[in-house]
Amino acid sequence: MGDSIIESAQQYDIVEIINKGLAYAIIIAGFLSVVFIFMGGISFILSGGQEDKIKQAVGTIRYAIIGLIITILAVVIVATVGRVIGLDIIRYINFSDIIENISSISDSAGGSRSLD
Repeated sequence: MGDSIIESAQQYDIVEIINKGLAYAIIIAGFLSVVFIFMGGISFILSGGQEDKIKQAVGTIRYAIIGLIITILAVVIVATVGRVIGLDIIRYINFSDIIENISSISDSAGGSRSLD
């Protein structure tokens, strides 16, 4: 059976936990920005020419783009500051590794279930 979440967390030092936490937060923020851009685009298409719905859709797109820009700037700032203080955040921003980590965490938290 897999380790508990606490036992899994004890194999990492605090710097590595901070690195992974920041990497996950940046990826989630970027993903949510892209999702909101698409949602705003769909709202714009479905607005039917109604002025208030168009304004709301454009606002959603605008704020999502601002969020995406802030996320990109956060990556640059965190990477720069991280190099100065010894946090190597960039090596943890690998989408396939993050999906693998999420999968292993969910397996250890809920146990892996098979259909056998």
